[in-house]
Amino acid sequence: MCSDTITIKAIIFDLDNTLIDFMRMKRLSCEAAMDAMISAGLKINKEKGLKIIFQLYSQYGFEYQKIFQVFLKKVLGKIDYGIMASGIVAYRRVKEGLLYPYPNVVPTLNRLRKKYKLAILSDAPRIQAWIRLAAMQIQDKFDLVITFDETKSKKPSLKPFLYILKKLKLKPEECVMIGDSLKRDIAPAKEIGFKTVFAKYGEDKEKTKVKPDYVINDIKEMLEI
Repeated sequence: MCSDTITIKAIIFDLDNTLIDFMRMKRLSCEAAMDAMISAGLKINKEKGLKIIFQLYSQYGFEYQKIFQVFLKKVLGKIDYGIMASGIVAYRRVKEGLLYPYPNVVPTLNRLRKKYKLAILSDAPRIQAWIRLAAMQIQDKFDLVITFDETKSKKPSLKPFLYILKKLKLKPEECVMIGDSLKRDIAPAKEIGFKTVFAKYGEDKEKTKVKPDYVINDIKEMLEI
């Protein structure tokens, strides 16, 4: 993999919806939680409840750890701890069973790491990122894992990208950034000077004029670039 006459030395991966199908896990986990809360006595239509939860996630962020407290306060005006506990248990049970990498992630990483440094650049809190990597059994495949805790800034801020460059001790043109978000992954990486790969199979549906250097529909296509 070369960028004109510059040899690529590192590949930096977004985590959620690039290596793991995060939104599928989130949707199915929330559906299980809603079923459990309704079974425990919550009086709400399931689809309406799910709509409210995802509105709250959009407001507070998908990593927000107290989403069920906020949800119950909104729909009941208080926290019913029996209902909340039922939802949390169901959510965790389904989530733990769905933390798997996309197809072809593991063999692709195994081949790439023979030639390049591999790194993670994620907006997730440190422990959440490492739990996902461990659950997918790929925690040992990366030379560097940078999360929100390291920079206290989220993409598309340039700060995480500049920080990971400093840690890798590389120039922007020596790095490739792959992610599912044109706005949060591709645009800032291009601004700094990275080569960019858009993981089209992810969840990003944003409209933007940003043009990645490469577009892939399966992570194994990284081996052909």
